[in-house]
Amino acid sequence: MLLSVKQLYGKKLRTSEGGIGHVEDFYFGDQRWMVRYVVADTGSWLAGRSVLLSPHAFGHFLQQDDCLVVNLTREQMENSPAMEAHKPVTRQFEEEYFRYYGWPSYWQGGEMWGATALPVAPPPHFLATREPSPGGSSQDAGDPHLRSTKALHGYHIQTPDGPIGSVVDFMLDGKTWAIRHLVVEAGHWFSGMEIAISPKHVESISYTEAKVFVNVTKEIILDATEYHMPRLAYHDSRKSD
Repeated sequence: MLLSVKQLYGKKLRTSEGGIGHVEDFYFGDQRWMVRYVVADTGSWLAGRSVLLSPHAFGHFLQQDDCLVVNLTREQMENSPAMEAHKPVTRQFEEEYFRYYGWPSYWQGGEMWGATALPVAPPPHFLATREPSPGGSSQDAGDPHLRSTKALHGYHIQTPDGPIGSVVDFMLDGKTWAIRHLVVEAGHWFSGMEIAISPKHVESISYTEAKVFVNVTKEIILDATEYHMPRLAYHDSRKSD
């Protein structure tokens, strides 16, 4: 199931104890293109700090009464490692965060979620005896390379033969939390059509130039149907939220 990230902004978050706020943003790794955190806006409840929710807190997107269900308690979140709002996520913070919750770290192990292929935490008795994996993944070592989906909105797509449009959304796999497509509005030159570009075609991102560089040409993108956003299915998925 593919979900529109743009339509998840503002989605209410709820635990078994009641509502805790809403989705403010998503942080993803710009090397593997996996969403690593949901940024929660909790209002005045935990003011002055960014509340990050790992996909382990959800497992997969479970929607009830138009809310996303979080498998944590308020007390757990209140006592979790605090990070100041609008500060970058450091690996030191992540290590403390994952240690606090007892979840396997995504940067250690050969799978997309470290020890597992999906963001579903193993049973507590396994966590209690689990030893850190030696070495870890070289792709995710050091700088977490975490970026905001909101911050990338409006970035220009630069092909080898020129610009083709700008990022307006992302399509997210609701099971693995992988970003499957960048949704790009091609602009008035191409009747404002929306195209889908897989992250596998992204060569680099320039945060100073606000550009995403891809390795496919405009001609290929416009001619090949695999890049054409299925408008009806896409807009239907947005309405369903």
